[in-house]
Amino acid sequence: MPHRSVPVRALFVATILTGSFLLFLVQPMVARMALPRLGGAPAVWNSAMLIYQALLLGGYAYAHALGRWRPRVQAAVHIGLLLAAALWLPIGLIAIDPPADAEPALWVPWLLVLSIGPLFFVVSAQAPLVQRWFALAEPGRDPYALYAASNLGSFAGLLAYPLLVEPAMALSGQSRMWSIGYALLAVLVLACATRLPVARAQEEASPMVTPAPGWRRVLLWIALAAVPSGLVLATSTFITTDIMAMPLLWVLPLGLYLLSFIVAFATRRGVSDALTRIAPITLLLFGGVIMGSYPQRPYFNVIIALLLLFMVSVALHTALYRARPGVDRLTGFYLWMAVGGALGGAFSGLLAPVLFDWTYEYPLLILAAAMLIPQQFLTAWLRDAWRRHHRAMLLGLAIMIGLLLDLRLVGGADALGGNRDGLALLAIAALGLATIGARIGFVLLLSGALVMFGGYRALSLSLERDARMRSYFGVYTVRDGDGYRELAHGSTIHGIQLRGSDARERMPTTYYAPRSGVGRAMRAAPALYGPAARIGVVGLGTGTLACYAQPGQDWRFYEIDPVMVRLARDTGQFSYLRLCRPNPVIRIGDARLRLMAEASASLDLLALDAFSSDAVPAHLLTREAFATYGRVLASRGLLMIHISNRFVDLEPVVAAAARDGGWTIRKLHYVPSDLDRMDQATGSDWLALSRDPGVIGALERQGGDWTRAIAPPGLAAWTDDDSSVLPFIRRF
Repeated sequence: MPHRSVPVRALFVATILTGSFLLFLVQPMVARMALPRLGGAPAVWNSAMLIYQALLLGGYAYAHALGRWRPRVQAAVHIGLLLAAALWLPIGLIAIDPPADAEPALWVPWLLVLSIGPLFFVVSAQAPLVQRWFALAEPGRDPYALYAASNLGSFAGLLAYPLLVEPAMALSGQSRMWSIGYALLAVLVLACATRLPVARAQEEASPMVTPAPGWRRVLLWIALAAVPSGLVLATSTFITTDIMAMPLLWVLPLGLYLLSFIVAFATRRGVSDALTRIAPITLLLFGGVIMGSYPQRPYFNVIIALLLLFMVSVALHTALYRARPGVDRLTGFYLWMAVGGALGGAFSGLLAPVLFDWTYEYPLLILAAAMLIPQQFLTAWLRDAWRRHHRAMLLGLAIMIGLLLDLRLVGGADALGGNRDGLALLAIAALGLATIGARIGFVLLLSGALVMFGGYRALSLSLERDARMRSYFGVYTVRDGDGYRELAHGSTIHGIQLRGSDARERMPTTYYAPRSGVGRAMRAAPALYGPAARIGVVGLGTGTLACYAQPGQDWRFYEIDPVMVRLARDTGQFSYLRLCRPNPVIRIGDARLRLMAEASASLDLLALDAFSSDAVPAHLLTREAFATYGRVLASRGLLMIHISNRFVDLEPVVAAAARDGGWTIRKLHYVPSDLDRMDQATGSDWLALSRDPGVIGALERQGGDWTRAIAPPGLAAWTDDDSSVLPFIRRF
């Protein structure tokens, strides 16, 4: 009856919102639970990503297969699965630890499937299944609009976890909250099931059976879903690597990606159609410019990259909406969308770090978007010109692009004057107005813009042997300056070495200069612990700290990224290890797990240098982590923690842990003199901790302006169960 329409729709919308909200809370919550136990190595999180994708695809396939049965049978089966999966509540990791020789690629999937597999599987089926049920309960109404509600729930879950849930609740509370949400979801699903028709009514009211889609159409669905999915990960990598490394920045690309679904699948088509019409212009203008990643305008660049992602995602998802099948093919449509999303994510998240030494997936996906994005000629005259003189127009366009490349990159740069970027952009814009609608010409022009504004520089650096390397942790670039060589990890400097004589190359620089906190501690080690001091360093970098090593000392490095080990030890680009500590002991893997395997009281001094980038490994700063450091260090041991960070204030976090663990703590804020800066010393903040106050006193007598580090009253130390970086992000 008509008066029941709104309540029925509201019920189905609420069910989809709840399921999607819970689904987007699971992944970061379980990651927090797993980090202390499994560590942060790439093999762990790549395996976790594959399991999430496999379970999601499995849920969509299950929803599709269930559609073959009568509605009430579907409801009975699904409610039965919901009840069976409830046996895994409250959600969390099962209480088993990996064997010492466990292979992450095998152990992590096994652990996650046993811990959350049934819950994740059954919740992931909600969006397509409930939309199909809505079509059966409300014949004649478009169920695709409910997909916008699904992504609204995902969007809410994405923002809620880092901004509300994680700062306000410990993991135990989060688990209970999620379990209550799951119970609510089960009730809502049961309510939806009561709205389903019986078999005979269903047969009479079911939508007309439409022909099965051909493979060309299915491939189009996959491609339209894959490009935005890959682009959201590529954008996150690109802006944190080449523009600005800032905590929680990944939330913005993923949030805009989900928002694009809400716009593209909305019932009212005005906004999505308008954005889709102007998306080609945005892609052409911003796609090339963003490749420049000009460091002097980081915030502007981030805005441009995010706007580009949003416009492309809206346009491609709108094309996906326009290509949707009839209601009877709904679950199959979403299944192929999920396949495309998984392929795009796997390309950017798993394959690209192995295949490329830079974020080449970003321009490649921009070009893929250009091949798929809906376009129409701006005027009838341009349409007729391209159709009648297609080859001549392409030839003329290629000549113009070649001239621009020559003027911009080769011999004619001076002819453009000081504002050559602006003039080149104007030329690209003018040509773009003539090519929108002519897809081959459009892609050709965009390719020229990508090369012109940054691709040429990226390619030339890739051709230099070992000038750049990449791993799952990011892109490492080696650059030569005036009398020095530096290693940059995205936009963060990870080491500088002076060039010239052996004496110059042995000189510690940057955050590790002799008058820095760690420099003073390393120079004091012989006096504190004798000639056979045992020293550990978490974070190898270029190996700078090795040049404080003295004969007779026992040194160990802990490094999570094998590519960093290769740069510091094997390529010959940095000689700190070769000159100062040949054949060093390097433990590769997550530092906390590696330290847990060390013998008690086996170190005198431990330096932690893992917190200068955007991704702060919180599991290295919890109360449990400090208990591990205290066990590994001797009773008079000294713990040095590097907290220099542009975005996160870690001093109160460490001070709270020191207070709870009975450590004496001091801070040294080092500001290099002009003379020190000539030797590439940079400002730094180091904290010194020891459970023996006499050690801290002896360190203070070595010199330096050491000050007390005090945790604010009421600030609790981070624990494995309760930690959030959000309250400690610096305000600008």
